[in-house]
Amino acid sequence: MTDAQPAPRWRGINHLALICSDMDATVRFYVGVLGARLVATVGTPDFRHYFFEIGVGNTIAFFEYAEQPPDAFAKPAGVPNRQATQFDHLSFDLVDEEALIDLRSRLKGAGCEVTDVVDHGFIRSIYFNDPNGIALEASYWVVDPTGWAELSLDDDRLFGDGNPVPAVREIRDTGQVASVPHTKLVDAFTSDTEDWVVAPD
Repeated sequence: MTDAQPAPRWRGINHLALICSDMDATVRFYVGVLGARLVATVGTPDFRHYFFEIGVGNTIAFFEYAEQPPDAFAKPAGVPNRQATQFDHLSFDLVDEEALIDLRSRLKGAGCEVTDVVDHGFIRSIYFNDPNGIALEASYWVVDPTGWAELSLDDDRLFGDGNPVPAVREIRDTGQVASVPHTKLVDAFTSDTEDWVVAPD
């Protein structure tokens, strides 16, 4: 992109929307085990959509469809699978190692399987699954590049790909990407705005 435009005013991720087969078990896990706060629910005869706050301004949301339960599917984080073409896992951000160890103990105390702490260099993590088979990670930054921290693409602690894709080289060399991809809606999404909104009764 050659036009100098102001960056979008991002505040973080509003929500990540996932699909579950049992909303009750999902609420029990995210509220009861992970200590998330249920902050919103939407319900129609066809679906439920619940939002859980996992940090200030950060939510994860789940759909449960009444007449179309998803096929059972589960995979560990970071392991390739042809069925998982767009989603691998979700990582929750924790403040430090103590919080990571505390969460690991909390999961074990609730009878949930969880890995030992894995050291990735710039982050340390644990891995576990929710009752829907969704691969989850909880991490804290050892070297925190977020919040507009001063970054260098030459810092091997954070940028360890010795053969980065061309876009990364462009950012390193010019501070921006030279081009952006064009995208299309999948299956003509819908032109009927009634499909986009759940009106209150």
